[in-house]
Amino acid sequence: MAGRTQVNPTRMELTRLKKKLVTATRGHKLLKDKRDELMRQFLDKVRENKRLRERVENGIQAANKNFLLARAGMQDEVLNTALLAPKQKVTLESETENVMSVDIPKFTFKTRTPDENDIYSYGFAFTSSDLDGAVKSLSDIFPDMLKLAECEKACQLMAAEIEKTRRRVNALEHVMIPELQENIKYITMKLDENDRATTTRLMKVKDMLLQQSIEEQRQRDAEVLERFREA
Repeated sequence: MAGRTQVNPTRMELTRLKKKLVTATRGHKLLKDKRDELMRQFLDKVRENKRLRERVENGIQAANKNFLLARAGMQDEVLNTALLAPKQKVTLESETENVMSVDIPKFTFKTRTPDENDIYSYGFAFTSSDLDGAVKSLSDIFPDMLKLAECEKACQLMAAEIEKTRRRVNALEHVMIPELQENIKYITMKLDENDRATTTRLMKVKDMLLQQSIEEQRQRDAEVLERFREA
């Protein structure tokens, strides 16, 4: 629990600390809302990441299976030559999207030609259909592979931002706000003590002045009475 720091117990300092407490309390609420929303979106990304990973892994397994079948039915020289020079060209583009102060990457790609058959860099005369299936499987899961990379990076960045926000929330909740509250309580107590002491002194002065006034009045009355007797 945070303790009280050294402060000057004045009304000006009390006003300053109260304003600072209002700002800290508002900031604490905003950061908690940000943390909660980040957690919600992070869990959505984690679920999406799981679905994409399963889909990509299944696609890679299917492609590997077809490659193994193709290798079993083709000579290594023919297989290596068929895959030596890719026919299709892919251009990858990257941009970012700001989500709750986190720059999430977004990947898009373009192919040199829109023809789906341009993924095959070989003729079909000396190759097997298993090789065609393997190439097609890899081509089909390529968008999901990009989406998976994007999703995993987003999860990593969001997790880091959640941790940073959590530390800020805890610092406000357990250190700064309690410290401000303790300082405000201390200054208020000191000012109340000063007010009571001032009131007590004023009452004593008032009593002294009243007593002095009474004594002076008695003296004046006595002087009047003395002059009356002499007359």
